Amino acid sequence: MARWLPRSADLTRFCQKLNRVKTLEDDMMETSFNRCLSTIDLTLLGIGGMVGSGLYVLTGTVAKEIAGPAVIVSFIIAGFASLLAALCYAEFGARVPKTGSAYMFTYVSVGEIWAFLIGWNVLLEYMIGGAAVARAWSGYLDSIFNHKIKNFTETHVGAWQVPFLAHYPDFLAAAILLVATAFISFGAKVSSWLNHVFSAISMGVILFILIMGFVLAQPKNWSVQEGGFAPYGLSGIMAGTATCFYAFVGFDVIAASSEEARNPQRAVPRAIAFSLGLATGAYILVSVVLTLMVPWHTLDPDSALADAFYRRGYAWAGFLVAAGSICAMNTVLLSNLFSLPRIVYAMAEDGLFFQVFSRVHPRTQVPVVGIVVFGLLMALLALVFDLEALVQFLSIGTLLAYTFVAASIIVLRFQQQKVDAPAPAAGSQPSPEPREGPSAGELKEYESFSDKLQLVDRDKSKEHREPGQLKAAFEPYLEFLSDFYPGEVVTVAVVTLMVSAVCLCSILVFGNTHLHLPTWSYSLLLVLFSLGFLLSLLLIWAHEQQHGTQTFQIPLVPLSPALSIVLNIYLMLKLSYMTWLRFAVWLLLGLLVYFGYGIWHSKENLREPRPQRVSARYVVFPSGSLEERVQAVQPSSQPAAGLPDTDTEDCKR
Repeated sequence: MARWLPRSADLTRFCQKLNRVKTLEDDMMETSFNRCLSTIDLTLLGIGGMVGSGLYVLTGTVAKEIAGPAVIVSFIIAGFASLLAALCYAEFGARVPKTGSAYMFTYVSVGEIWAFLIGWNVLLEYMIGGAAVARAWSGYLDSIFNHKIKNFTETHVGAWQVPFLAHYPDFLAAAILLVATAFISFGAKVSSWLNHVFSAISMGVILFILIMGFVLAQPKNWSVQEGGFAPYGLSGIMAGTATCFYAFVGFDVIAASSEEARNPQRAVPRAIAFSLGLATGAYILVSVVLTLMVPWHTLDPDSALADAFYRRGYAWAGFLVAAGSICAMNTVLLSNLFSLPRIVYAMAEDGLFFQVFSRVHPRTQVPVVGIVVFGLLMALLALVFDLEALVQFLSIGTLLAYTFVAASIIVLRFQQQKVDAPAPAAGSQPSPEPREGPSAGELKEYESFSDKLQLVDRDKSKEHREPGQLKAAFEPYLEFLSDFYPGEVVTVAVVTLMVSAVCLCSILVFGNTHLHLPTWSYSLLLVLFSLGFLLSLLLIWAHEQQHGTQTFQIPLVPLSPALSIVLNIYLMLKLSYMTWLRFAVWLLLGLLVYFGYGIWHSKENLREPRPQRVSARYVVFPSGSLEERVQAVQPSSQPAAGLPDTDTEDCKR
């Protein structure tokens, strides 16, 4: 029975395979894509991904049902929380200008299996997101024509009453996805130009809404008679923040497009900052004018802006709002169809996904196979499936990606930079190290032992420390940590920080409701896990990190990524248990794909050196001496060139 159990060496090698990181090329600007996107192109892609139908629907829903006019504060807090995640993406996008977004960032810093699971979840997120937006686009257009499209389809095609399927096939949603797929397959420049057109129309409509809204604003709608500014209190504001946070999830399209940017080191951070700032400003200002035009408790959650203009006597403005909403949804569709094939391409290029998706069209320079296949899958989802039950699934994949990207920032910042030193020329002598202080011929005496101690301390403080090593100021107190490899303690501390964050957020979310903890144990657990989180943070901060890189760096590391990790985990735990159940099923499917295909075809697996088998024979002589004969096992048909068949070494004892 014992012989069937895996050996410890095999288990160690297997774990190393799961956690191996991606080896980056020397020239990261080299690509098979067309680097044609400017900062403006990337900014408009980000705005298109964030300012979608949520601006026309989400603002009214949160204002009426969750936060009241204080939805403004909810958007401010949500914008700041999104900024923490966006800055992490900006640093990675500038340092690693390769397509793949969160998948690529996790692969180069954390490990292979984690990167695959992130990419696997992002795939489903984009597919469901694109199909859901297409159905919303279809429903919005159908409502303008008084639901004639729906009635015609149900009459001539029929209605279904099957669980998880739509009530009727939505041919309009499938058609718009197929048309968008065709445009995306023409190349990044065509996609960018089309996004420019729709974004310009959408921003023009938003500008019209703001101007007309402030003209029609009535400050009395925030008065106490109408319920006040924050009728649901602080809890309503925070609940609204959790909902508003998902309005900003589209900025990762910029990171996914970094391999097609002309100057990604500058363009990616600027585009993320500009697009997030403009999107946050649009959401805040539209929320202001919406709650000032009509009382918040009378809003129509389904079409708040159009209904507000209609009730103020400007019914014609409703058509402009509808046009802006459709254009905004078009930009979200383009954003999803633009990002998804590129993430699939990155996974296939690394060997973790099926190789056919790594093919790039020689003329358009886009992964056309991935665009067509996943465009058809999106169209199929939009055609027959009821996506309302699956829409909440989108948030968990996004939040998980944000969490791993934030953790990857900490790990990467405290790793040593891989710089290949040039080898000295043959026969050359190594140049002498420059001397500091007195010259070789100059002698200096130190009269006392304390003078010598001061000299040692001064030399030790001048010692250059690599990233990941303990800071000199903390070495007297944490000397036992100096024996670890640079970055090893930081990696363990990051894992401890994430475990502490999960436990802390679990107590906050479930402590009083599901676990029914008494007050003393609730407070004690909060204190313990908070201390674990803070100690992990301090331990990371006690180590040296990379400085002076030429690309953008997020400030206040490790504090900023740690706050992002806590926020993302808290929001994930607020999701329903059905979302977690679907997430677990999808993860299991992903693990089957990884262990059935990805782990064997990974390019990092091909780079690993093959272990050489060695056989040993022992001969014991009567005198007690021992001869060990070691023979490298070579294939019989291919003996090693220039070497005898066996190498013999006699060891006398």
